Amino acid sequence: MRLVDVSRSEFLRARRWPDRRVLKRSAFALYEVLLGLLIFAVGIIALGRAVNNCMNASVLSADDARVREILANRMVEIETTPGQPDKAKESKLDTGFGIVKLVQKAVPQEMKEEDGTELAGIIRVTLTANWTRGGADQSKAIAFYVYRL
Repeated sequence: MRLVDVSRSEFLRARRWPDRRVLKRSAFALYEVLLGLLIFAVGIIALGRAVNNCMNASVLSADDARVREILANRMVEIETTPGQPDKAKESKLDTGFGIVKLVQKAVPQEMKEEDGTELAGIIRVTLTANWTRGGADQSKAIAFYVYRL
């Protein structure tokens, strides 16, 4: 067995400062950690914006469904009420989420059959709903025909 002659100072220096190549392989550098945090932060911000867009779309869809229901209800009222529909009528409805202004216009429609015979008693009714959402004016309309003698 052969002993290696190593001085005490060389021995201590070798224990305090191990080979730098070993340190590079076993630890992350500060720039790698910061790059990882940057990628994580960008991902979180993108996820937050996506959730916000989904919430806005959900609110707009609920508004659209509410207004469609108002228009459908008014259309059924006009179709089932005997007599001529009002030529022009405005009403304001409080939905609990804002005021919806409902405008009704009815005009006689001149229609002809294929053989040229005129059809009388057909009225074209247009319902328009106007409301405000987020400071912007919104509108939705429906048109249908009613037959009255």
